[in-house]
Amino acid sequence: MPELRYREALNQALREEMERDDRVFIIGEDIGVFQGAFKVTQGLLEAFGDQRVRDTPISENTIVGVGVGAAMTGLRPVVELMTVNFSLLALDQIVNHMAAIPYMFNGQVKVPMVVRMPQGAGHQLGPTHSHCLEALYLHVPGILLAVPSTPADAKGLLKAAIRDDNPVVFIEHESLYGAKGEVPEDADHLVDFGQAAIRREGEDVTIVGISRMAITAQQAAETLADEHDIAAEVIDPRTLRPLDLPTILESVRKTNRCVIVEEGWPHGGVGANLAALIQEQAFDYLDAPIQRVTGADLPMPYSKPLEQLAFPHAEQIVERVRSMV
Repeated sequence: MPELRYREALNQALREEMERDDRVFIIGEDIGVFQGAFKVTQGLLEAFGDQRVRDTPISENTIVGVGVGAAMTGLRPVVELMTVNFSLLALDQIVNHMAAIPYMFNGQVKVPMVVRMPQGAGHQLGPTHSHCLEALYLHVPGILLAVPSTPADAKGLLKAAIRDDNPVVFIEHESLYGAKGEVPEDADHLVDFGQAAIRREGEDVTIVGISRMAITAQQAAETLADEHDIAAEVIDPRTLRPLDLPTILESVRKTNRCVIVEEGWPHGGVGANLAALIQEQAFDYLDAPIQRVTGADLPMPYSKPLEQLAFPHAEQIVERVRSMV
């Protein structure tokens, strides 16, 4: 199985789906001639032409709106926004239209589109380019939400998202674009939504890692095993809507402890929602309160030392697990 970088796996998914279905087109700022802010769309303009690789002005609400209209008329657009922060400019189209239209028309109109958006800290891009806002989209009914952490999942989930008849918010972590991993060559390699991955098996504690934090959680689990004789089970949900809650609950019922790790803010976060679900459905199995390791509750600093302090690292997860096991 060949090794690809995360960005190359996404590129392969787009290329294969555009070859498979001529209704698929991509649209966004600098995705054509410049080949994408993170080079995910490299070579696609040359391969498919400017009718299917559409560069746009800076106008996020309009870009997503074009996608909504195109999807309603039978096309399958993939919209790229430069960062999740900029998606806030398109909230009206995402929340009031993309998510709601299938319900407003009683399912008679579908909106089969994907909105891709990078997120995450660690690159000194300041507070308007570095946040993690998956909790914002988790809050909205009517859209599916993917947060792939590996190249293989990036390809499989994006292909599944493009083929799905529901609108999908697809969040990629900027720090993962250069990460390498084995990726199936199969053009029909799909990762089903709502199927979590158990990245490491263990008996002592369950660690649920969201997006990049699934990788950080695995690093912490290795340290816990090597230095503290603690066997942590690491679960990567891969999609947050739908959420594979049964796999998480099964793990918690086995280990009796749970730590949820996310890069986003703590209040109203993904971890807060997940902790409530686990408490509701597996309370009798818990030997300790559910713990959360989150990003700092503040706008992302530009300063490199402060930025490093503002999002979780493996050491914090190790410390939190040791405090409860």
